[in-house]
Formats: sequence, structure tokens, C-alpha cells
Amino acid sequence: MSEPWQHFYQSQRLRLAYWTWGSAANPPLILVHGGRDHSRNWDKVAEAFRDEYHVIACDLRGHGDSQWATGAHYALPDHILDLRALVDLFGGQARVIGHSFGGAISLLTAGAFPERFEKIVCIEGTGARMDEHLESMNPERMRKWAMRTRGMEQQTPRIYSNFESTVDRVQEANKALTREMAEHLARWGTHSIDGGWVWKFDPWVRGRTPVELSPEEMTGFWGNIECPVLNLIGSQSEMKRSLFMGKPLDSYFEDSRTQVIQDAGHWIHHDQTDAAITAIRDFLGPPPPPRPLD
Repeated sequence: MSEPWQHFYQSQRLRLAYWTWGSAANPPLILVHGGRDHSRNWDKVAEAFRDEYHVIACDLRGHGDSQWATGAHYALPDHILDLRALVDLFGGQARVIGHSFGGAISLLTAGAFPERFEKIVCIEGTGARMDEHLESMNPERMRKWAMRTRGMEQQTPRIYSNFESTVDRVQEANKALTREMAEHLARWGTHSIDGGWVWKFDPWVRGRTPVELSPEEMTGFWGNIECPVLNLIGSQSEMKRSLFMGKPLDSYFEDSRTQVIQDAGHWIHHDQTDAAITAIRDFLGPPPPPRPLD
């Protein structure tokens, strides 16, 4: 595979990274990774579409080579603003593929700005960030959040003594990965320091703001999406996201279809790469015509 090009853009005074494949004259296809992941997890998908699209894979704030949002809590609205800024950078309309938390961000951004999205592929993303029951805010809940957050100040990143240990950790998280893919993900997801290796992502991305979207509020965004949506679900995923609040996913969208990929877990595009690419290609259909460059 040929190496992509790395670039940076500004959003809310942060320097955020992205990688590109293919000709800038082609229509944009933006790839959004999940939590504690990074843009280079998309390499195989990007290579499959680079001849038809200008593929852009971003590092979320606090992930990969993007700047950490020191003093912030990585709230969903901040990620929405970042994605909107990236879409604007590439002409103001795009097709988007998002995985897990990246899928949730993509759907929420499309609900707020439906005119910016042409098609969305959401891989195991519906319901991401909804895994914990969200109660109404009250003094006790605020107190628990504050004490848990203060506790994070005492945490230090885990240091792995050698690179092979980081590869082992990647395979532990997804046992279906080949050693080659695990090494690729670890290579781009870590950096060396004195004494060993650490993950690039900011440990604070694990935190949350005390007020998040409720499930009912999230589905309100989904219903406002105007473009077609493909929800890809792994048959062996532990996330169990083929339903949301007991109802089929497609019932929440104006134009949606859900497809289960067999023998795949949460990371469908790693576990069954060819099947995922086929499903995505069938859904996207012919790409829009190339646009003239300035």
C-alpha cells in the first residue's frame, strides 16, 4: 500500500490531524474513527476507495496526532464542531464513514447540519456513548461526577516496556486481528518515551461531561438526517447495537437500512474487511463527478 499524506487543520483553537489518499479532484469521503483509536486504522478501507474518492481520515481531538484538549472533557458538541469544520474544509458536503464513537459523532453532526452530508455509513455507532444509563442531573450526581473526575487527575499513562507489548494489547482487545494488523494499529497508535511506549490518545478521553445527550435526544438528531444511512452491525459484536431502546434502528431514520456482517465483531472493517468494503461500495453507489480544482 502506498503511504497517504498527513495534514492539519484548526478547530476551536486546536490543531487537528488528518490523512488523505487519492486525488483532491475526487469527491470527499471522510472516515471518522472510534474512541481511543486513530485515523490509520482505516488504511485498508482508504486504499479500497482512493481511486474514486479523495479519502480523508481524521484524528479526533485528543487522539492520534491531534492536539489534546487540555482542560476540557471531550464533549459530543465539541466533536460535532470539529467534524463540521472538516467537512467545510473539503467543500461543505461529503460522504462519511464512522466507526463506533465516530459513527455517533457523524450521525449527530448530520442531524444538526443535514445539508452537509450526502451519505453516511455508521459501523457499530448507533448508541455509542449511551452504554451507561443517564439520570437527570441533581446535586448527588454532580458530586459523583466531580469526585470521579478529580480522581482522574491522579492517573498516569501506562508505560509498556517494549513495542511488542503494545501489539499484544491490541490483539487482546480484538482477538480476530492478524498480527500484521495489530502491529500496524500499534505503530500508529503509540509513541516512544523514556522507559517505553505509551498510547497517543489523551487518557482524559475516557471521561465525560456531567450532562450528555439522553437516548431520546439522540434519536431526535437521527430523525433530522436527510441523507441515506447504512448501519453496519457485527453478528458477534458484544455491543448489541442492532436495536436501540428495543426498536429497529431503521425506524429512527428517514432513509436507513441495517446490514449485519457475519462473523464480525465490533471492528467490522478489521474482522471482515472485504465484506465491509463490499457493503459500503454497494451503498455508496457511483461517486459524484470530480470537481474542478482552483
